[in-house]
Amino acid sequence: MARPRNFEEDTVLAQAAQLFAGLGYNGASIDDLLTATGLQRGSLYKAFGSKRNLFEKVLAAALAPGWTDRPAAVDLLIVALKELASEDAPIAALCRQAILESGTDTAQLLGARLLAHLD
Repeated sequence: MARPRNFEEDTVLAQAAQLFAGLGYNGASIDDLLTATGLQRGSLYKAFGSKRNLFEKVLAAALAPGWTDRPAAVDLLIVALKELASEDAPIAALCRQAILESGTDTAQLLGARLLAHLD
């Protein structure tokens, strides 16, 4: 009999989102994720399967309607575009869908956010 989860998935996704937005996908190690979320290694892998699967769930949640009004969501989209989309079709599809559904100002929004990180 499987043990019930001792964590709220939405809370873990929010904690992981903050880490990925700050460090990037490649910069965030599994140990960083364990520290940020408070999960044990086995729990993280059982719940999400891999770091990549966790990132996909984080990205999908971040790109919910209204994402353009949330700077952290824009940061996650930038991370996905820079680090994963060119070689990961499902991540690329999430990015493409979000951009297409967001309207015509997306390029300006992404550019402004990138420039904000230079300060």
